[in-house]
Amino acid sequence: MDPELEAFVHLLPRADLSDPAAARAGYARGAAAAPAPSTAGLTIESRTVPAAPEVPVRVHRPADACGALVWLHGGGWVMGDLETDHHWAARIATASGAVVISVGYRLAPEHRFPAALDDACAVLAWAAEHAAELGADPARIAVGGHSAGANLAAAVALRTRDEQGPPIRFQLLNEPILDDRSQTWSARHFTDTPWNTTAVRAAAWGHYLGSAQATPYAAPARADDLSGLPPAYVSTAEFDPNRDEGIAYALRLLAAGVSVELHQWPGTFHGSQAILSADVSQRQIAELSAALRRALTGGEAVR
Repeated sequence: MDPELEAFVHLLPRADLSDPAAARAGYARGAAAAPAPSTAGLTIESRTVPAAPEVPVRVHRPADACGALVWLHGGGWVMGDLETDHHWAARIATASGAVVISVGYRLAPEHRFPAALDDACAVLAWAAEHAAELGADPARIAVGGHSAGANLAAAVALRTRDEQGPPIRFQLLNEPILDDRSQTWSARHFTDTPWNTTAVRAAAWGHYLGSAQATPYAAPARADDLSGLPPAYVSTAEFDPNRDEGIAYALRLLAAGVSVELHQWPGTFHGSQAILSADVSQRQIAELSAALRRALTGGEAVR
């Protein structure tokens, strides 16, 4: 493990999703204790997207935006909101130059699949329709997220392709959880790694799916056809149960003719980017943001 990260491992709280309310409270406390991001040069506005039900969003708009990103927070579909995700959204907006639209999607288990996906798709449609108002080009809109949010971003890309929705320029998948079957080497062997464990993965999928069977829109690794999807940046952490399914998805995208940038970060673990003092965390955020900027300033959107 990266020595700068390893020094913090014994200080990290153990994740436990058995009590969603308690998990959310702990997640919120952790986010509140994190260093606040700089918001200099950003206009930040809370909005509500008309849908059934309405979806809260927070728009982080830099001057002279290069495009827009519909951003979906992590938290195992159970935790997280616009407040806890502020540190992600503001940093990405500043570093990439994109308008970052952070989505307050509905959480499980109160709202199981496909509620969160429906919310994300509604925000994408709204962003495309209101792009000029947001200061972005409707042909330069990306979807992205971290962990469970990256799952939702991949699912949005799949469903938008299948339903011929708004063009998506790019998909940004950071440490995605994509496969409910948990049969990869990393899922079977990294059973007690920091923050993401076998128990956490099982609880997250259980809360999200309930008794329903997973479909490709719930678990994108189950999709048979990945052709025609937007170009992707896929980032994985070495000591993460999600690692191998992210790598496998990136390779399958490549085999389907989709342009992919894949970065496997050595010495890292799931969510270790939150340890901002580590050099590797700074590099991860910078490269993710640079990939987004490159995608939004060149090439053509995928319809």
